[in-house]
Amino acid sequence: MDDTALVLGSGGLTGVGWEIGILHGLAEAGVDVTDAALVIGSSAGSVVGVNIGARPGGLGELYERQLASPRGETGASLGPGRIFRYARALLTSRTPEAYGVKLGRMALAAPAPAESERRAVIAERLLSHEWPERALRITSVAVDTGELRVFDRDSGVPLVDAVAASCAVPLVWPPVTIEGRRWMDGGLHSTANAQLAAGCRRVVIIAPSPQGGGPLESPAAQAARLTAEGARVVLITPDAAAKKAFGRGTLDPARRAPAARAGLAQAPAHADAVKALWG
Repeated sequence: MDDTALVLGSGGLTGVGWEIGILHGLAEAGVDVTDAALVIGSSAGSVVGVNIGARPGGLGELYERQLASPRGETGASLGPGRIFRYARALLTSRTPEAYGVKLGRMALAAPAPAESERRAVIAERLLSHEWPERALRITSVAVDTGELRVFDRDSGVPLVDAVAASCAVPLVWPPVTIEGRRWMDGGLHSTANAQLAAGCRRVVIIAPSPQGGGPLESPAAQAARLTAEGARVVLITPDAAAKKAFGRGTLDPARRAPAARAGLAQAPAHADAVKALWG
């Protein structure tokens, strides 16, 4: 499996649940893509990327965790006002970096919990606080420049800090301080960051947030580029039932379980394509 990559996109707590539901459903159908040589995680995907490599009881146990009461989680909502500010920043930006700079300014000015409080929530969410042996890349965006940074075991950054940075949704959670700089949600550069799988010959992209827009590439556009470069790619995005399960509360812990069930139900529709790729 040295030529394989699993890309796990951003999507809030519903994204975490749905991705795990998809992965568990694929495994139940006879194809376990969590053995990929490279795992790329952005925001929600960073949490899933860590936990699929640290599950003592297999994907089934990890799935059951999504159905349990979300201990230690705090609900949040972007709300219409915040969504408008996101949209305005997106429509007036020509590059992902420019978009990141605008959101970075908003993030620094917005009231938010203390970094330490948010870090504790992320630490509770993760099954391991140590970087795995296999290649795991976690994305984040610099508040000051909007640049994308990829954290891995060679970065010298604690795993919990890397995930906290990747999950730091602007206007909701505080940017995370790493090496004297502030970092925020990795899904702001693109919702999947599948371009980081370039060079891999077989790629599965699981993207809870399939949209692009403005300067941000969609997962479909990134999948198409990887295909044009010679990779074989399967892209999985939410079906109608999954979108209904997400509702409008992607940061609502109560929506995680319905999203997980929707992922499990959707997985069989993709099993044959993934088997043909992974086998």
